[in-house]
Amino acid sequence: MTETKTEALAAEDQADVAATEAEQSSEPAGDEELFRQSEIAADYVEGLLDILDFDGDIDELVSGGRPMVEVVGERLGALVGPRGATLEALQELTRLAIYRETGSPSRLLLDVGGYRANRKKELVAVAKNAIEKVREHGEPVRLDPMSAFERKCVHDVVNAAEGVESESEGVEPNRRIVVHPV
Repeated sequence: MTETKTEALAAEDQADVAATEAEQSSEPAGDEELFRQSEIAADYVEGLLDILDFDGDIDELVSGGRPMVEVVGERLGALVGPRGATLEALQELTRLAIYRETGSPSRLLLDVGGYRANRKKELVAVAKNAIEKVREHGEPVRLDPMSAFERKCVHDVVNAAEGVESESEGVEPNRRIVVHPV
């Protein structure tokens, strides 16, 4: 039974890697299309803010080959939610709005109140701490469950370090990273 579960997790990791490689090797959407996606997303988020009676400025941009929308303002914590759960849900809804308009899936990144930027800084520290523990003790380090965005941030830091590697294990919402020696 354990072998089957392990094989399933390995297959899921391989599927994640294959999807990432396919994404990177495929023709990137042109900046014009990406900016159109960010405009659609900004309009959708603005409508949500109006319905929810939240005040916030919306910045739409394209960065790193992805459309992005940032909502800036005071008292936006409810849009982020515990550990960014509400933000993740809003991002998915916004991606669906883009899909409805364009017929194409989007890699939109939504940030509210700078949550993702701040969380990325925290995750860099978590990754560096895990790397040091692995190097010091030679034992794998299992991190707490994380969202896909958070796991990507940690994988990026670990991949840049020598002598360690990382892999994801488990299934959502309990998918986590394990950092281990090479």
